[in-house]
Amino acid sequence: MQKSSLNTNQPLTDSEQRAIDEKWMTLAMQLAHEAELKGEVPVGAVLVQDDVLIASGFNLSILNHDPTAHAEMECIRQAGQVLENYRMLDTTLYVTLEPCAMCAGAMVHSRIKRVVYGADDLKTGAAGSVINLLQHPTFNHQLEVTSGVLAVECASQLSAFFKRRRAEKKAAKQASIMQTK
Repeated sequence: MQKSSLNTNQPLTDSEQRAIDEKWMTLAMQLAHEAELKGEVPVGAVLVQDDVLIASGFNLSILNHDPTAHAEMECIRQAGQVLENYRMLDTTLYVTLEPCAMCAGAMVHSRIKRVVYGADDLKTGAAGSVINLLQHPTFNHQLEVTSGVLAVECASQLSAFFKRRRAEKKAAKQASIMQTK
């Protein structure tokens, strides 16, 4: 459990931890919105240590033509530069969508202490929905996992994006058909 910034001997209460988690998840959601404005799938991530922002990132896979440019990977890359270390000990990563296997592997290798995510990913989630790589017993590092923080809001952000994207594709297809007539 993380320590309170007021008294380092006292652990945070559940409600204090929840308030901190929601604060940082809200920032991750703002980053997800930035990704969406750039035409990316709206996923945002922030890395925090002792309630201080270390790094942030959002999806850039489409824009950068890079399948590894997930929000978590962008955030972890930035954190390595900020910390001047490939280990991110005693940090918490907040992300709006459950990490995939690639991102979960990077979290294990970077020794992030805790991951907090919003929406479950029932297709590729590697924090328990499909597989749990973050707490695999044979790995040399396991993360603490907190799921479902602002889950409804995070899931709604993603759902609205994909609904709009499907409507845009349908409209483009219909416009193309009309032009050929």
